Amino acid sequence: MKHGFLRAARAGAIGVVAVALAAGAAPAGDDAPPFTARAGETLARDAAAAWSEDARLVYVENDEPLADAGLAGRWGYLFHSPSLDAVRAYSVRDGKIRTAMNPRFDFEAPPLPGDWIDSGEALAAAEKKGREFREKHAGTVRAMFLVRGILDPEHPDAPTWAVVYDSDSAPGLWVVVDARSGKVVKTWRG
Repeated sequence: MKHGFLRAARAGAIGVVAVALAAGAAPAGDDAPPFTARAGETLARDAAAAWSEDARLVYVENDEPLADAGLAGRWGYLFHSPSLDAVRAYSVRDGKIRTAMNPRFDFEAPPLPGDWIDSGEALAAAEKKGREFREKHAGTVRAMFLVRGILDPEHPDAPTWAVVYDSDSAPGLWVVVDARSGKVVKTWRG
């Protein structure tokens, strides 16, 4: 029962964040050069510091489709401010903040440490499991996100990347990668 609750809570929280971060998506056909998650972090952190001095990064996700090597044309960054008891989302594209918004939900996640591996390294680690899924089921990488305390309840202080694979012919594959060591710590289908 506990496992089912955790999975439902995790999926619900992730879905709410994904919708909030993707709200300002670019028009179709407007190609921006893809970049790694780390490459947009400084811009998002600077904006968050202007919003609240105690803003802490709690979540990162691709806001546009992923390309090879963990690159995307747009990345979303979610910050929490304890003093404001609020969250603020920034979407970075083409070297600029394209969306800044105050989602109206609670996102109870501890801050991410500064030493997380970048999206390219996380995707490379996930591909050790995901490549077989993609080849066998004509699958694709749908999403990547970085969070702490939700995806690995046995190690709640560990920051983790989740790489989500989709296929029209089979249940999806989730690969969870430790965001410090780069090792795959968990996989599941669904």
